Order: sequence, then C-alpha cells, then structure tokens
Amino acid sequence: MSEERNRLADVTLDEASLAPASPDAEHERRIALFDLKESNSFVVIGEDRGPYLLTLAMSDGRLAFDVAVEAGERVILHHMPMSALRKMIKDYLMICDSYQNAIRNASPMQIEAIDMGRRGLHNEAAEVLQDSLQERITIDLETARRLFTLVCALHVRS
Repeated sequence: MSEERNRLADVTLDEASLAPASPDAEHERRIALFDLKESNSFVVIGEDRGPYLLTLAMSDGRLAFDVAVEAGERVILHHMPMSALRKMIKDYLMICDSYQNAIRNASPMQIEAIDMGRRGLHNEAAEVLQDSLQERITIDLETARRLFTLVCALHVRS
C-alpha cells in the first residue's frame, strides 16, 4: 500500500448535518478542511484504491463516514456510534468558548492555561476517534485531530 494512495483527496461535510456556526467555529472548520486536504493519512482496512473522498454526516445520531474513490464509487459507509465522543465534544466546545472569551479579556497566562487544556482534550478526543475507527479505518493523530474538529461541527446540530 502506498502513502500517496492511503490518503484523503477531499473531505466534505454533509450540508444537512451542519448547524449554523459562529465565525470562530466556521474559521476552525475551514482550517481543518484545508489542513486535511494538504496532509493526512487515511487507510481503509483491506482496500488499496485511494486516494479517497470522504463525506462526513450525522445519521440517526451516528457519525457516518462515507468513503469513495475519486471516480465516485463507494468504498465503505461506516456508521460510528457517538457515545464515546459525545461528552468530549460538549466539553471541547465549552472550553473553546472559554478560550475565545479569554482571548478578549484574560491575561496571557490564563489564555495559555485554557489553551493547554483545549489542546489536551482535543488530543484525547482524537485518540478516542482513532480507536473507534480502528477496525475499519486507520488514521494518524493529526488526521484524527482535524476530523474531530469537523465532527464537532456536525455534532452541534444533532
């Protein structure tokens, strides 16, 4: 399996699953999408047909990973329960709000402390996402971090 094939060529979010976002959340979403397209590691277990197109959506309270090849043929549709991530998402969104408020009003030391907590929770959630997908899809930590940011954007609506 080659590195150039085991990656995402594009990522889209199901528009019906997206909630209206604050300017800060929309900015984070755009950055995550851009960074994912630039650099990622995405292996569909038992497949070597990439690079892949990924559409993320919420479906019946579950996270849907709809993976296709560039010609459009579906490779896998994986539904992941949100139970492992739900509390982490809520906590992460709350700490992101605190961080945005701190940027406007807090001391640099307070901002740094909140940011360290935010990054730590983001890493922990990314690891949970990796573990939840491991039987069907293998991703590295950076890809998982960026996907978690996008999952948060979808979760707000659900």
